[in-house]
Amino acid sequence: MIDYGSTNMDTNESRGVHIFLDYINYNPPVHEDGKWMLKILRNCIKKAGVKEVHAHVVEFDGTDSPPGFAAVVLVDESHVTAHCYSEIGILAIDVFTCGKNNPQIIVDELKIILSMSIDNLHLVREESVKRFLLKGD
Repeated sequence: MIDYGSTNMDTNESRGVHIFLDYINYNPPVHEDGKWMLKILRNCIKKAGVKEVHAHVVEFDGTDSPPGFAAVVLVDESHVTAHCYSEIGILAIDVFTCGKNNPQIIVDELKIILSMSIDNLHLVREESVKRFLLKGD
């Protein structure tokens, strides 16, 4: 992982960082969990001092797509998303920022809230990938 040193990202090798979280044992804590998740994403983004530019959620009832939701918050330096297949209990979150914002701040807050809100939720993957590479290896 990149050592940010502060709340601002500082790396000479890339312009952005994309962090992936994969969860299993997702059990919706509320009826309209897509709206609930969107609210959490927006609050974590705000707490991290990142500027939100648009937010949207679509909840799927299983008619045309598997039950679950897709939530997205566009930020001035990329996006934060959550996708869920609720009938099989999987949740994927990605946090991508470029410029001076540190995505790990958002990720850390999300992990705390989700672990406190959903019993038996298990994080099976957390991966950080440098994006907008400025030089090759």
